[in-house]
Amino acid sequence: MLDQTRPPLPPLPGVGFKPQHYLDLLDDPAPVGWLEIHAENYMGAGGRPIAMLRHLAERFPISVHGVGLSIGGEGPLDPAHLARLRGLCDWLHPASFSEHLAWSTHDIAFFNDLLPLPYTAATLTRVADHIDQVQEVLGRPMLLENPSSYLAFAESEMAETEFLAEVSRRTGCGLLLDVNNVFVSAVNLGLDPRAYVEAFPLEKVGEIHLGGHDEDADDAGRPLLIDSHGREVADPVWSLLDHVLTRSGPRPLLIEWDTDVPDWPVLAAEATRAASALERIPA
Repeated sequence: MLDQTRPPLPPLPGVGFKPQHYLDLLDDPAPVGWLEIHAENYMGAGGRPIAMLRHLAERFPISVHGVGLSIGGEGPLDPAHLARLRGLCDWLHPASFSEHLAWSTHDIAFFNDLLPLPYTAATLTRVADHIDQVQEVLGRPMLLENPSSYLAFAESEMAETEFLAEVSRRTGCGLLLDVNNVFVSAVNLGLDPRAYVEAFPLEKVGEIHLGGHDEDADDAGRPLLIDSHGREVADPVWSLLDHVLTRSGPRPLLIEWDTDVPDWPVLAAEATRAASALERIPA
């Protein structure tokens, strides 16, 4: 039985916590209403990072975001990794846990990337089985995030939105909608981002992410966007967010900035823009 009693994240802006912003968050966090951490950074037994997180958890709802489970990997999930994740969630009592629709392991090798999957019946069964295992170990439902894509598989049998909807139906997991990932994938694969949103099961969304991307070009000179999380959210992504929120209603809205992390006023300004987007939507 999964514990469904924990209070959810509030429909407010959140930011990914970085230690250099610790004192700023304690001094004046507005408009930030919650924080996200990457699970793998807090699986130790103690030290300054854990002490800071314990203090922040007394003031903010926390979302735990995993990057290393390899939900889509062909092999079994790492039981030691799952045990450490369970230990973190047991003492932290986060409002949310999420992971990526991707894989990052093969045999004993670990790849420092979130790699794509073909959307086939076999992949669907494997991903659903892994999510069932995660939810059983953690004793809580999780959210699954849509990926940023740079290629598509010829063997895919269904659209990404159809795949995610069926995973959610089979496992009971919620979904995390990364709007920047939608835009990046749409540009890279020549798709319509608004059509993707229209097909997405928005009723399953427990959290929305925004992040910055870099602009490049492929070998043929076509636009290629890189999901870098290293700059401000682009204007077209803010516009796509407005399109999402008019259909989904207010949701917890995270600003992700993981590389070239700016000083607090820059990140707070992005959170303020997120707050404005939420305020335009009737509750």
